[in-house]
Amino acid sequence: MSQEDFGVFVDWSRMGDVSRGDATTDKAEYKDLKDLKHQARTGHWACSHARRALVYRELIKALPCRTVTPDAAVYRDGEGQGAGGRSSALVPLPDCVDGAAVPRYCLRAEAVGSVHAVVARLASEFPDVAHCPALPAVAALLLHWSADEAQCFEGTARMLACNDPERHLLDQTYLAYQSSCMTFGDLARKYCPTAHKLMVAAATDVLEVYGDWQRWVLGDLPFAHAARVMDVFLVEGYKVLYRVALALLKFYCKQKVPGLAEQGSAGVRDDIRAFVRGLDSSVTPEKLLEKAFSFRLFSRKEIGLLQHANEKTLRQKGITVRQKRHDIQLAVSSENFSSEVVSVREIREIWAWLPERFALCQPQLLFSTATHGCSISRFYSHCEGHEPTLLLIKTTEGEVCGAFLSTDWEERRRHGNKLSYFGTGECFVFKMKPEMERYEWVVIKTTMSEGQLEDGGLDADANANSQSLAQETTPSSVTDHAHLSPFLAARHFRLNTSNTSMFMAGNVDCIIIGGGDGNALYIDSELNHGRTSRCTTFDNPPLCSESFQIALLEVWGFQDTMST
Repeated sequence: MSQEDFGVFVDWSRMGDVSRGDATTDKAEYKDLKDLKHQARTGHWACSHARRALVYRELIKALPCRTVTPDAAVYRDGEGQGAGGRSSALVPLPDCVDGAAVPRYCLRAEAVGSVHAVVARLASEFPDVAHCPALPAVAALLLHWSADEAQCFEGTARMLACNDPERHLLDQTYLAYQSSCMTFGDLARKYCPTAHKLMVAAATDVLEVYGDWQRWVLGDLPFAHAARVMDVFLVEGYKVLYRVALALLKFYCKQKVPGLAEQGSAGVRDDIRAFVRGLDSSVTPEKLLEKAFSFRLFSRKEIGLLQHANEKTLRQKGITVRQKRHDIQLAVSSENFSSEVVSVREIREIWAWLPERFALCQPQLLFSTATHGCSISRFYSHCEGHEPTLLLIKTTEGEVCGAFLSTDWEERRRHGNKLSYFGTGECFVFKMKPEMERYEWVVIKTTMSEGQLEDGGLDADANANSQSLAQETTPSSVTDHAHLSPFLAARHFRLNTSNTSMFMAGNVDCIIIGGGDGNALYIDSELNHGRTSRCTTFDNPPLCSESFQIALLEVWGFQDTMST
């Protein structure tokens, strides 16, 4: 096979320093998966077009696929194709790509028509693919290293037909795509908190901005960057896309901080995409991947758990097919929100801290001392049956603090009037005035900050279980701490519950949030006085004056606006 087989669709004047190579001699060799990951991450194939083409062919061929997967012969049987491409006007793109355009990258102008033809045929052969905006970009990239349209079709078809859950490559339904956008929001809040906060301040609807996260990586990136991402993507799978998108978000916010003001979701959305398209002027492919693989304790299992939880929430809300964007938003409505403790701006700040599946809801006032009086029994009667809830406290000194509580207060009844802790690692406490700060579960926070495992290591997934957990846990009892998921209950981790899993508790005498060497919040039965101190569960400082009098206490639930 000659080297021309891999360059027939390429405009070589746009390829920079990449050599065509020789398919007969320029073969890539690797001994095992670790070696393959090393080559992919270090750009071992980047300088030779032929070498990369051969590696891609082997990687795609090795994908486990459905028993019946259309191949190049199927495409050739149904298509008459020219050797160098066709006009893009000949074949319209299918609805499943949701208006995504074909990025030209380094293709010849007429080769864009070949991508149209390939994508249209894929939609015909895969009628179950209902929503896949990444498809044109993936097909366009693979065409650079394909001998003809049929080979590009077969490679993309195998990526769609991959049936190994551990090797998920492309979202193919609106439900999967939308939940991935929510999952990206969860990950951004956890791994890029400063950037996420800037997004919330600048955009009225963060989900609309994050709805483009896949297009940043597959579509907007310059070719040299996109090719390096594709190298790693084919080896390591879907989580690579999340990593790269998070890196792009960080780079964007770092460079845009001085001029990033509130400009609406559409403005921020367009600005990010423009920044990504021009990334080659400020960030090299090597620097992009270095940043992408610098996020610690970032596992495939965590992504899977978040994705599953978000899909479940969307199904419950009836969101399984394409919806209008304004029907699915994370911003709190200023028209329907009225609190005597926090402003609309402040509740939006709190909403940015919430897991995405709850941030889809609107706040619903369940209890207020101003309306329902200072009674712990009325507190419970109004809050039971609601999960999660948001507790807000304003002291007589004007200080504001509170807690996000993941579990129904009815759970306290399991132990009678005995004070017993319950809840999950999604609980957190916070203070709003005089300054704003959130304090999460110490096990997640400490493991992230102190853990030595970095997925940038070549065999991070294989060695994840060898790392030590935070000191407060029982090391011998936890076998998968690198995959900790905060929305699982403490019992899933078999933690030492005397200090690190004391999330929430209550009886007729008091309400307690956070335990272990103190309480983040302690509220008496009359909802009149309280105490706050450092606690082991959240490792928080006092949230306000250590002994305080309550001026107002509110509890907010989460209203499913999709069913109203």
